[in-house]
Amino acid sequence: MKTEKTITGDVDPDVLDYTVGDDPVLDMDLIRWDCLGTAAHVTMLSEMPVTPPVVTKDEAARVRAALAEVVADKTFVVREQDQDVHMAVETRLTEMLGDLGKKIHTGRSRNDQVAVDVRLHIKDQILGLEGELADLASALVDFGKAHDRVPMVGRTHLQPAMPSSVGVWATGHAEMILDQTANLEAAYTMNDACPLGSAAGYGVPLPLNRQRTSDLLGFARPMHNVFGASMGRGEDEAALLSALAQLMAVLSRLAEDMILFSMPEFGYFTLPRAYCTGSSIMPQKYNPDVLELVRSKTAQVLGLATASLSMLHAMPGGYNRDLQDCKGLYMKGLSITRTTLRILAKFVQGMGIDETKLRAGFIPGVFATDVALRKVAAGTPWREAYHQVRDNLEALATEDADAAVAAKTHAGATAGLDYALYDGRIQELQKLVAVRAEAFESHMKELLG
Repeated sequence: MKTEKTITGDVDPDVLDYTVGDDPVLDMDLIRWDCLGTAAHVTMLSEMPVTPPVVTKDEAARVRAALAEVVADKTFVVREQDQDVHMAVETRLTEMLGDLGKKIHTGRSRNDQVAVDVRLHIKDQILGLEGELADLASALVDFGKAHDRVPMVGRTHLQPAMPSSVGVWATGHAEMILDQTANLEAAYTMNDACPLGSAAGYGVPLPLNRQRTSDLLGFARPMHNVFGASMGRGEDEAALLSALAQLMAVLSRLAEDMILFSMPEFGYFTLPRAYCTGSSIMPQKYNPDVLELVRSKTAQVLGLATASLSMLHAMPGGYNRDLQDCKGLYMKGLSITRTTLRILAKFVQGMGIDETKLRAGFIPGVFATDVALRKVAAGTPWREAYHQVRDNLEALATEDADAAVAAKTHAGATAGLDYALYDGRIQELQKLVAVRAEAFESHMKELLG
């Protein structure tokens, strides 16, 4: 029987191909994080109170220097016979350091290695994603400021409803997007715990200092229960995908509005032509393909979130190989969401308005509620005012859209938008990202130079 030689033994080629899956490709994104986790682990091993030491402090320094070389090596790849990034890094360190490279796996399993790699990767990715979310929210707020009091028909059931403004439309979407940081922060907090030292999920008979590795890697805390640390893998990915799915659902609604209101029948917004595609047969066409794909990609992220939860729901406790497939799901979800945020920010920055068409949407009935409320303010009971206005809609033809926009001065209405509030929320998020990124980078430099 033909077999392939791997670091953990000889394996049938078909079995190797089936079990390795996409890991050689996906794990290229984890090289940096695997090396960082290994640097923290060998540092802790060198401080462990055992005689003789498993790894000396000088040896740990040599391992860290070699790991820094691996991170900097743009030709380093994960091969199928390596199975994954963990074995690939160990193989390279053994080639570089001889027997010292064979010591680095002491007291850990690939289970806690991949768990810490994924958590470090997720922390880094959430920071980037939140920065891009802030950029899109900022673009929408700027769009709202630029066209703040321009009247725009507010709609319910897509039918003309009440007077509104471009400022309300834009900042409404911005606020929905900013609110999604709550879900991302929940995923970040859940992820911000170090599983290293759990090994295969049951600990090891060595005096590992799990708090030390957690601190070295910049986690908020170590995961206390070793069994729970093992089972946490997959849960983090599912939590993040759930947050991404909710964010994409919000982005999809923005994209749908932009498609609808740029249709000639509305013509409220003009889309940047550089981001639209033409037709192979119709010379006049400029299609909002990108915005349509936001809807499609939202469905994909919803599916990825469902797949991750479905994978977990009947899994027994402890490590199971099914968990390997969670990696590709969350990585794809992150890629789709981050790309969508960046592209939508460009769209909003390049979008214009047609004020004439926006004003043309104000048919008399749009003013009905406002006029009825004016009657109430003058002493007419609400239901009586309601019927008076409904029975005389033609009398509303002389109502003024600008006056209607100016009349709503309470918080969040057409004349009560607090742009400083939005700017403050965006700046607060950007500052949080910057502080976390700086701290993250300092831990990288401390371990790998």
